[in-house]
Amino acid sequence: MTRMRSDTRTSDAGGVATGSPPPAESDKIPAHVWRTAGVVVFGAIMGMLDTSLVNIGLRTIGTDLGASLATIQWVASAYLLALGVSLTVCGWLARRIGVTRLWMGALVAFTLTSTACAFAPTAGWLIGMRVLQGLAAGLMIPAGQTILGQAAGPQRMGRVMGVVGIAVVGAPAIGPTIGGLMLAHWSWEWLFLINIPFGLIGLGLGLRYLPRTAGVPMPRLDVLGVALAGGGVSAIVYGLSEIGVTGSVAALSVWLPVVLGIAGLAGFLFRALRTERPLLDIRLFANPAFRAANTASFFAGGAMFGVMVLLPLYFQVLHGTGLIRTGVDLLAYGLGGIVMLPLGGRLTDRFGGGRVAVLGNLLIAAAVLPLAFLPADANGILIQFLLFAAGMATGVGAMPLVSAAYASVERAQLPDATAFVNILQRVGGAVGVALVAVILSRATASGWAPVSGYHLAFAGLAAMSLVASALSTVLRNHQRQP
Repeated sequence: MTRMRSDTRTSDAGGVATGSPPPAESDKIPAHVWRTAGVVVFGAIMGMLDTSLVNIGLRTIGTDLGASLATIQWVASAYLLALGVSLTVCGWLARRIGVTRLWMGALVAFTLTSTACAFAPTAGWLIGMRVLQGLAAGLMIPAGQTILGQAAGPQRMGRVMGVVGIAVVGAPAIGPTIGGLMLAHWSWEWLFLINIPFGLIGLGLGLRYLPRTAGVPMPRLDVLGVALAGGGVSAIVYGLSEIGVTGSVAALSVWLPVVLGIAGLAGFLFRALRTERPLLDIRLFANPAFRAANTASFFAGGAMFGVMVLLPLYFQVLHGTGLIRTGVDLLAYGLGGIVMLPLGGRLTDRFGGGRVAVLGNLLIAAAVLPLAFLPADANGILIQFLLFAAGMATGVGAMPLVSAAYASVERAQLPDATAFVNILQRVGGAVGVALVAVILSRATASGWAPVSGYHLAFAGLAAMSLVASALSTVLRNHQRQP
């Protein structure tokens, strides 16, 4: 196994001590790295934007295809479950065929399945294509991050990953606006057809600018490991997502998948510890900096995805705004993240991801917590200010943890590291969304005033940010360790 990098490194990204000098001239980011980042962002935008676009159009799609809401919900669920499976095999494939080939192959597959989704004659066909699309997305996103991490190096990780963060934060925030406008003027098929130009441009740029990486001989794919890890992650995400449907953690469709998922992951861990070449190298978590960054990222991801789900409900249900107006109201959150992410990347390279994430997640809590006390008729300008502040805080709260995780491992370990980061963020996001669903459903069942449920949900997400901030101090301490 490749030797893990000590968390006592002196590089700027994720390992710099307090009072370190700014990045030296040699740490300036070359043009070819920025070109690589620009290409990878195409894939990140496609993967992140697709989820919010399709979720907006579920009712329209169901009506057109003559499917019930319960059936058409699987258009969203199938994508998420398939994504969880392919995340676990991404590292093996990246080594086997080369990470650039994997990214471009996944991009082509995502584009082709998007086209197939647009021409789906039945709901069953659409769900099947969404499974394939989710498998492609689960390979494309971490493969792109691996390419970028290998090109940037640890001392530039924060600045470069900040570019990818623009897609992570910005795409879901502007997705409802774009989706609402598209559905207002075009048919639902365009929610998928929009991926075709992105895919073609990304493929052309990838062929021209991405570094060529050769594959290496690999042992046979651990099919049982894929079943245990991929099935476990997917089952947990599905069970948690069912809380939003059932409104209860006691429902069979909630607790049974979660229990089975935990059992699957436990089986995978047991198998991985007894295997010389496991599907995913869980020994990465022996690295204290990597472990701390992922633990904090789990809660930061829960808060971020929870806020992204709660805010549309807040405007549509509590304030009674329409679909397009809701999307416009959400723009402030996305714009705040886009504005701050580049600065967050520079701060990460200058001071280390731990220190920046401590402050960033505290600021997220400070921006979200006031929403737990505002009345339903609160001033719209005040709400927009808080959303913009929350978006800015996210730019210095979530991505520095990802950058620190990648900067703490060796170059050869990045394929597994990106898989773990994406898996934990995905599960953490499901926990955050489940928290919102439980609080809102309990508030409704208890007969509380509608605003009270939203107050409690915002307070819960602020608490998750505070936990992420506290855990980021552990990362900071390991990075400063002499």
